[in-house]
Amino acid sequence: MGSTEKQLLLLYSELESELHDQILPFWKEKMVDFSTGGFHGRALHDETIVSDAPRGSVLNARILWTFSAAYNATGREEYLEFARYSYEYFAAHFIDKEHGGVYWSVNAGGTVCNDRKQIYAQAFTIYALSEFYKASDTSEALLLAIDIYTLIEKFAADLKHNGYTEALSAGWKELEDQRLSEKDANEPKSMNTHLHLLEAYTNLFLVWKDKELKIRLQNLLQLHLDKILNSRTGHFRLFFDMEWNVKSAHYSYGHDIEGAWLMRRAAMVLGNQVLINAVNLKVLFMARVILAEGISRHDGSLLNEGKNGLVTDTSRHWWPQAEAVIGFCDAWEIGRDATFIEAAVNTWNFVKSHLKHPSGEWWWLVDENLQPDFSQDLAGEWKCPYHNSRLCIEILKRVPQWIDVLPFSASSQPAKY
Repeated sequence: MGSTEKQLLLLYSELESELHDQILPFWKEKMVDFSTGGFHGRALHDETIVSDAPRGSVLNARILWTFSAAYNATGREEYLEFARYSYEYFAAHFIDKEHGGVYWSVNAGGTVCNDRKQIYAQAFTIYALSEFYKASDTSEALLLAIDIYTLIEKFAADLKHNGYTEALSAGWKELEDQRLSEKDANEPKSMNTHLHLLEAYTNLFLVWKDKELKIRLQNLLQLHLDKILNSRTGHFRLFFDMEWNVKSAHYSYGHDIEGAWLMRRAAMVLGNQVLINAVNLKVLFMARVILAEGISRHDGSLLNEGKNGLVTDTSRHWWPQAEAVIGFCDAWEIGRDATFIEAAVNTWNFVKSHLKHPSGEWWWLVDENLQPDFSQDLAGEWKCPYHNSRLCIEILKRVPQWIDVLPFSASSQPAKY
């Protein structure tokens, strides 16, 4: 057995343990609110639960996706149980029964506190519901996902210039402030929303082979190739006006590597070999750019942001590290360049050394001195189990396809693409 195979086997073993023994126990044991249902909306860096914190639809959709995907990958019934628990709370509290779609947030008691229709949140809901349908065969979940997809296409699709707007009111009307968060530019189109629509539509198409959805998914992928990706630099542009004029100069290394493998996943699900070949070339280029520009030469971590070929933010956030391991493994799968596996292993080793929180979850970030930022939450509206759990799940699904002889644990099963 070669060194690459040994590295993959070790990665498999360690990430299997990370999922089952570290990350998911934190969310099952610390974040579940059995008194009111659902999950607590926030935990501070020291694991203090903020019981009255609002509960975001994005966080709760990501939790639903996580437990559903964990069950789909491993067959462990306890994960399906938590997926059902999550779904029941989500369907009861986040679905807008009058206008359709999902609210941005509810308070700890379950009543609505922000009713805007952020397309990013609608996308994550589709992603979660389609994964839960795959796990449970709950037809209501699939119907909800289809309904939200239909509303996005009816109200958020830009029929003149292509693409999708960022946000609408509760009744699906235009909003002046479309920002996803305070740090984002107030522009009508963004890479981030389009990327997660691509992710969501890909997952929905896996369980609902609708002809129009296939057309919209292929259109989204083409938008990433033609409008969002800067083919010269290998980076995603971040913000745009309605006509797709670029309104930002910075780029995010985490989104670049995440988007690379999500584009390839979409192309593979669509099954168009010409498109797959074209995307594979882009993925390899993007991965090589990130290796050359965005990876720390000292510790193998993925840095946060750059501009004009230079790193502008050296902090190490938790989620880009997870996406980097997946993305580099994905790039390796295309051409079997061992450099990518080495990069994936180095990034994972950085996580083990610097981002692991005693609770089993990960620190939000460490600074350039590799010190945790105690002002950032351990769990909350933007801090979720989706990225790091997905890393584990992707490796558990992929490695058995790459290595003929693998010492499976009893719970692990091949991928279900």
